[in-house]
Amino acid sequence: MKRVVVVGGGISGLATAIYLELLAAERDFPLSVTVLEKEPLPGGKMRTTRDEGYLVEWGPNGFLTNKPDTLSLVEKIGIEDRLYPSSDRARRRFLCLGGKLHLLPEKPGQFFTSPLLSAAGKLRVLLEPFIPPAPPGKEETLAEFARRRLGQEALEKLIEPMAAGIYAGNPEEMSLRHCFPLVHSLEKEHGSLIRGMLAKVKERKKRGESASASAGPGGVLTSFDGGVQTLVEEIAAKTGCRMVTGAGVNALERNPAGFFLVRGSREGEDFSLEAEAVVVSTPAYSASRIAAALDPDLSHALSSIPYAPISVVAASFDRAGLEETLNGFGYLVPRREGRKVLGVLFDSSIFPNRAPEGKALLRGMVGGARNPDLALLPEEDIVEIFLQEIAETLGIRKTPEKTWFFRHERGIPQYTRDHGKKLEVIRKKERENPGLFFNNNAYEGIGLNDCVRNGRLTAEKVLDFLSDTE
Repeated sequence: MKRVVVVGGGISGLATAIYLELLAAERDFPLSVTVLEKEPLPGGKMRTTRDEGYLVEWGPNGFLTNKPDTLSLVEKIGIEDRLYPSSDRARRRFLCLGGKLHLLPEKPGQFFTSPLLSAAGKLRVLLEPFIPPAPPGKEETLAEFARRRLGQEALEKLIEPMAAGIYAGNPEEMSLRHCFPLVHSLEKEHGSLIRGMLAKVKERKKRGESASASAGPGGVLTSFDGGVQTLVEEIAAKTGCRMVTGAGVNALERNPAGFFLVRGSREGEDFSLEAEAVVVSTPAYSASRIAAALDPDLSHALSSIPYAPISVVAASFDRAGLEETLNGFGYLVPRREGRKVLGVLFDSSIFPNRAPEGKALLRGMVGGARNPDLALLPEEDIVEIFLQEIAETLGIRKTPEKTWFFRHERGIPQYTRDHGKKLEVIRKKERENPGLFFNNNAYEGIGLNDCVRNGRLTAEKVLDFLSDTE
């Protein structure tokens, strides 16, 4: 029986492990899988605090159904009944401009009557189909792309806050191709974003699908009845893999027989596991330390992937008097506003089960690549920043009934302009070390759908490798 060790029990590692088990069963391939996780619980940042009827997310709050990956896994492990779609209110998204909230257009046609952009800014966007595409092979940042195709005003008011909301990133440094591959491909295939979106609508009509265009993200934001941690718990419960928590991995080596040796410690005792294949699913900075003895050049490439720190504050209030104020998804704040938060989510409006009846739950994000030092301030200072923010923008000056705080010193990996070159080195080093695989949101997608998809693809590669070495 072949042995696989998955290092890291976050969602990337768990998805890899469950798909190794599922695909090995389909192929009738005997396989032993061990997952090593250094924390007491698996899941990484996919964590939900359940506190007196509140479901408070440490990080991500769900996934979009416009991609099939998470839904497919949910179906395979039989937990469709635990899905919890967002309410219709989640379609109402806002930007904070001039200290006031402005509703983002839900449809492209509403863009022309929206006050978000000036007349000159709207005209510049309308010129987009006439802008020539980037030269072949040019690696653009998101800011360079947006400035070229849409103009400076659209970059500052629309693109920059979106980048902060998704990646906590700086568009002047973010790789367009790796952060927003669909946008990159629209220009590459159609020469224009507008022409590309119209072509997509036409394709959907041909397939008999709904062809209504939306200015927001496609699909329905969906979570689970017990928060996102539900998915982690269900995978851990349903997998037949050996799950070892509290197990920190220190190094990866090869023994004279050619097998990998995974060395670490648990409860003060050193351990060593032998395996034909190893999947390293830890964050890139941890993977760098683990791979240092095996391949210093690989370790250097992994360590070069930067992370943005982010702190999350949640607060609960009595909902009386806040129904209209919190009628929506939440809002993002452009850098040009000079405010100290990246955005605020109306969690109990997005998912009504996030708070008890009659209560409201809000979450705010502080820091990111925009203001990394703010994310590292003392907890009480960050909570005060959040409360001051919602007082000024939402008029909520009540004392919160409860607050929660989660700090991620290295929170979200940043796909910078040279991310593609880093990936080339990492994948080349995988080929030079047969049986070694890297899968984490530091490489090819940070969302839940991305992590699940890459877990399945990694599992397929591992099984193909093991089958070839039979």
